[in-house]
Amino acid sequence: MTSQDLVYGLNDRPPLRVSVFVALQHVLAVFVGIVTPPLIIARTLGLPDADGVVLVSMALMVSGLGTMLQSRRLGPVGSGLLSIQGTSFVFLGPVISLAGSVTSQGGSQRESLGVVFGTCAIGALVPILISPFIRGATRYITPLVTGIVVTLIGLTLVEVGITSMGGGFEARHDGSFGSVQNLGLAAVVIALILALNGGRRDWMRMTSVVAGLAGGYVVALLAGKLTLTGLQGLPWLSFPAPLHFGFGFRAAALVPFAFLYVITAIETVGDVTATSVITGEPISGTLYLGRLRGAVLADGVSSLLAAVFNSFPSTTFAQNNGVIQLTGVGSRRIGMIVGLLLILLGLFPVVGGVVQAMPPAVLGGATIIMFGTVATAGIKILSGVAMDRRASLIAALSFGLGLGVAFVPDITSAMPPILKGMFSSGIATGGMCALLLNAVLPGTRALETRQSVDTTSRE
Repeated sequence: MTSQDLVYGLNDRPPLRVSVFVALQHVLAVFVGIVTPPLIIARTLGLPDADGVVLVSMALMVSGLGTMLQSRRLGPVGSGLLSIQGTSFVFLGPVISLAGSVTSQGGSQRESLGVVFGTCAIGALVPILISPFIRGATRYITPLVTGIVVTLIGLTLVEVGITSMGGGFEARHDGSFGSVQNLGLAAVVIALILALNGGRRDWMRMTSVVAGLAGGYVVALLAGKLTLTGLQGLPWLSFPAPLHFGFGFRAAALVPFAFLYVITAIETVGDVTATSVITGEPISGTLYLGRLRGAVLADGVSSLLAAVFNSFPSTTFAQNNGVIQLTGVGSRRIGMIVGLLLILLGLFPVVGGVVQAMPPAVLGGATIIMFGTVATAGIKILSGVAMDRRASLIAALSFGLGLGVAFVPDITSAMPPILKGMFSSGIATGGMCALLLNAVLPGTRALETRQSVDTTSRE
């Protein structure tokens, strides 16, 4: 898309009716991506429903704040583009692993979340500090490293998705795991997503995941697999409570978290580049470099706010690029309205309560596709890399170690605590291996074989 294809450009002010309509499409495109990580974490850790509602509500609110910051730009912070912030899937595995290690050592669930948020807050300083040097970082974090990490994210999370399809961890305890009812609910969601995604109209593809979850939700309600009694005790309006779960820190976990913050910063560079192209903005020169630095800085600030307000690391989403292409509206004013809508959704606990009540099997039907899509995005990145002998060796060892740690987590049990914390995540293990080998092995670092801008969805 070029600037001539846009109905409203970056600095235009569409009529309010048009702006709200387009903003709602952006919200639908990113809603599932924002609420899924906190929902999975709450389910995996067995948190009380009230705590799960807090996590979902705060994810929406922080995403709204971050989106407004990116779009409006406050001093050097923000890209100044129609950029949407959302909860990152990259940290899902490490967050669950860190929280699990705290509870295994005798800590409570709330204490484990406090440690997670404290570690994320310290880690959020990484994108803030590297933002002025983001162009230099791309010399070492090449498409080879990024492709390996993104692929590992998808592959290691498949276990979470398939567990949810079977009914989740609760179903393992009550004996209903893998029952016909649970698998049937997941199949309904999958079928709806596939049917809508195969439609000829763009809006059907954009809303396929939301519609699939809604359909599964209704079927679960009719089948008696859904209870909404927990909504009765929720207040109509709830304001954020900073450090609701306390604040802790684990030094051993900081290294893998810091590495993942760098990876998400590089992904943000790609997303902002794609948005610049679609909205007819330059992708070279002082203005472009300023946008990149501002976007990565906004990622760090948003992630720091997220940790303080009980949410998980934030990153720039790519889904909105498809909405811009579809609507022809690239005005940054839309980002402000999207941010406001997300904040409003987060302030009403009933929204988080409705999401929290979703049966695990319904969520699993969507996430098994979403996580597979993430892995496919990583493979697509790798397909643009010249896979010579050096690159193949790096990929082979990184995948072997990353997936090995994910499949056999007790391989790290005899390590000192600090090393065990560093290598407890398959994503971090494989990613750090790829980064180290790419930096030290002799030979030319693998580069893309063709220049392209990837606008596929990546969370």
